[in-house]
Amino acid sequence: MSPGLSIVDGRGKKMGNQMTDEKISKQARAEALKIARGIQRPGQKKEHTKLIAQGIEKGITEFRKREKAKTRERDKLRKKALKEPKSTQPQAEQTQDVQTEKSALRSAWVPWLLLLASWAYFLIQWRLLD
Repeated sequence: MSPGLSIVDGRGKKMGNQMTDEKISKQARAEALKIARGIQRPGQKKEHTKLIAQGIEKGITEFRKREKAKTRERDKLRKKALKEPKSTQPQAEQTQDVQTEKSALRSAWVPWLLLLASWAYFLIQWRLLD
């Protein structure tokens, strides 16, 4: 089958280069069963192992769904950023640079303040011990 062609199955779903839900489900089921058998304890019944595998399979499919949604969202944002005019980007970069500089100035004082506070604490403790 060539990359440009796609076949529609009886339910109206396109079948082509993308894996169908059934293939993904079979993969997830196989992975889940492998994991469940790996953590199986001696004397554990097959039914219990199957239940564990089903839970793992459900987790795998949920994870994949979330990752697909995140990927779609990232693609949408990327495409939106590409469509926006280029003139707005320098303004956004300038405000981001100003915020970065402010946070850098604030964070530069933190170590010095901690050093001074620790020395003051040591001096007070030293005076109290004498």
